[in-house]
Amino acid sequence: MFYVQRGANGQLVRVEAAAYAESTESLPADHHEIQAWYSNQVVENSLKQLKQSDLEMIRVLDDLIQVLTSKGVIRVTDLPAAAQAKLMDRTQAREALGGLDHLINDDEPGLI
Repeated sequence: MFYVQRGANGQLVRVEAAAYAESTESLPADHHEIQAWYSNQVVENSLKQLKQSDLEMIRVLDDLIQVLTSKGVIRVTDLPAAAQAKLMDRTQAREALGGLDHLINDDEPGLI
């Protein structure tokens, strides 16, 4: 059983497994509105996790490309023009901020 609170338009605004003062009714776990609520929550949480992961992966990919180019494995010119421009913009921004090398903790284990 889930305890729910509805908004002015009748849609669920809060769902909890335990009773709470603002709840207006209770619905069984197999009710279609409860199923929809939790499927939307799962999707929303997954999207948030992916967005945060994307931000972290940008730095990983940036560093990986720097390593590969410095070792001569690839050349920046091997990449599409749009990718080259974005990498150049990021490189210039990092250099303007002092390279950002101070952001990486030397005590952290390497990613690669």
